[in-house]
Amino acid sequence: MRQTVLYAILLLWAKSVALFPLRVLYVFSDVLCFFIHRVIRYRLKVVRRNLRNAFPDQTDRERRRTERRFYRHFADYIVETVKLAHISQEEVMRRARIRNPEIIRPLLAQGHTCLILLLGHYGNWEWFTGATPFFGGEVQVFQIYRPLKSPAFDRLFLFLRGRFHARGIRKNEVIRELIRLRQAGTPSLVVFMADQTPSKANLHYWTTFLHQESAILTGPERIASRLNLPVIYVDAQKVKRGYYTVDFELMTDRPKEMPEHWITEEYARRMERSILRDPAYWLWTHKRWKYKKSMSK
Repeated sequence: MRQTVLYAILLLWAKSVALFPLRVLYVFSDVLCFFIHRVIRYRLKVVRRNLRNAFPDQTDRERRRTERRFYRHFADYIVETVKLAHISQEEVMRRARIRNPEIIRPLLAQGHTCLILLLGHYGNWEWFTGATPFFGGEVQVFQIYRPLKSPAFDRLFLFLRGRFHARGIRKNEVIRELIRLRQAGTPSLVVFMADQTPSKANLHYWTTFLHQESAILTGPERIASRLNLPVIYVDAQKVKRGYYTVDFELMTDRPKEMPEHWITEEYARRMERSILRDPAYWLWTHKRWKYKKSMSK
């Protein structure tokens, strides 16, 4: 009951804030940036440690500049996500553009009804993970997600991410749901946020990522290989404040034929390339390197 009431309050708050145009919300974002960066110093030690380890050759001044730009973007991400409660389909499609959506059509024509999209926490992923409108109703978009600890906040994010008819699939239900979708012949894009830290029980593959020994999720590769699903990397860019683009890059349409861990390693290299193009737009507050390789032995 308490979580139901909290969800109702959060939803009312989000819908009320989202009524403001983005130009007004960006004023709020500037204030929010100062508050989370300078006042409460939200995960500032984590951000600075991550930047120091990822860019050991940079000066402190260079890393501080990235830090400031990151917190400004992070505040923008927050207000843009809340804006999903009211933003129109036309506006989100104007601001978040997929430059080559046609890449999926030949794959669907070959009989692949389910395609895997590999994203990272870069730019504003929330505006793309509910990407159903970008394809004119041709496909259904499914987001793989890990439920939040708070049921109220979990429901709020499911509402925001489902504004444009995307659907969520819980992490522990992925295989069953994908088999069901394939059997039903439902043309589907299945979105994995693949730059997350694996759980301690799933430290199966390690590589060097941003100058650090890093465990990489192997779940998307295992699922793609088992079900023979094409894999597409989503290369995101922030054009300017409030405007983003992504390019789809086909990694493979024959996952069963690829060497073990090839897809996982290729994703790490492409994700690293996207981050290095402009590091300020990646989620540096994430405790990405909390595990060491010795823990997996």
